[in-house]
Amino acid sequence: NALMRRRAGNHKYFENSECKSFYKSFLSTDSSGGVDNDRIILSPASPSEPHILIVTLNRPEKMNSLDMPMFEAISSAGKKIKKSMPHVRAVILRGEGRAFCSGLDVVSMLKCGMSSFDRLLDRPEDSITNLAQEVAYVWRTLDVPVIAAIHGVCFGGGLQIALGADMRYATPDSKLSILESKWGLIPDMGASITLRELVSIDVAKELTMTGRVISGADASDLNLVTRCVADPLAEALETAREISGRSPDSVAAAKRLYQETWAAGTSNEKILAVETEMQRRLLPSYNQFVASIRNFGVKLPFKNK
Repeated sequence: NALMRRRAGNHKYFENSECKSFYKSFLSTDSSGGVDNDRIILSPASPSEPHILIVTLNRPEKMNSLDMPMFEAISSAGKKIKKSMPHVRAVILRGEGRAFCSGLDVVSMLKCGMSSFDRLLDRPEDSITNLAQEVAYVWRTLDVPVIAAIHGVCFGGGLQIALGADMRYATPDSKLSILESKWGLIPDMGASITLRELVSIDVAKELTMTGRVISGADASDLNLVTRCVADPLAEALETAREISGRSPDSVAAAKRLYQETWAAGTSNEKILAVETEMQRRLLPSYNQFVASIRNFGVKLPFKNK
């Protein structure tokens, strides 16, 4: 926020009235990372399950497409969860209305001028991601499982956000596409990381170069989604509840282990070393002890991170 305030006086991004309105709301972001615009809603799965957090993309009238306020809100939500919500044990991503996310709102972005694209693509010195990449990559940095519940359309940047989740459940009739080629672009929100963990390079090239729209059932066959189900949100909740019953330390370690070692090119030496490093952190620990004695009917609570 401080950097944006310093630039606000002369940056063309703020010349458009729509962008000025967003900038005003963005400056009211609180220190914990939450924003006061309504693009993202954070809510517990139920009053008795505050440890399962549902993150809802909330722009249904535009099929949850990505304008600048949406980019900022998603980024802020991820940072808020990471920084100030240690009680959270699982996150579910979903879209309000008839779609998960239809991708970039090109018209809105063009109204803000080319400087809005600079805002998306400029990388802060202290970050490995720019803003466009952050909204998909931030979910990989959380120590808890992130599950995307996909329905309706999931195009372009929306699909890349879903690919940033640890698991994806989709309805059979949902529509998915790496749509960037339609605009003469490449998928630049972390897909080069996430796709290589899921599909072969020829499949990634075919989907990217054609921009082909595929069904949720086809996406399941290609391993883009974990599985197809009639009710992705209900399935996500069931999985989140199951994982929440495990040690948060072992869940976090498993997530980091596979993300650091799964991709092609990682040496066996590196993989084995990371496995040992992760295991040493877990042995001995309080949560590992709790997980063990639960096998004998002793129900002690896990400690949050």
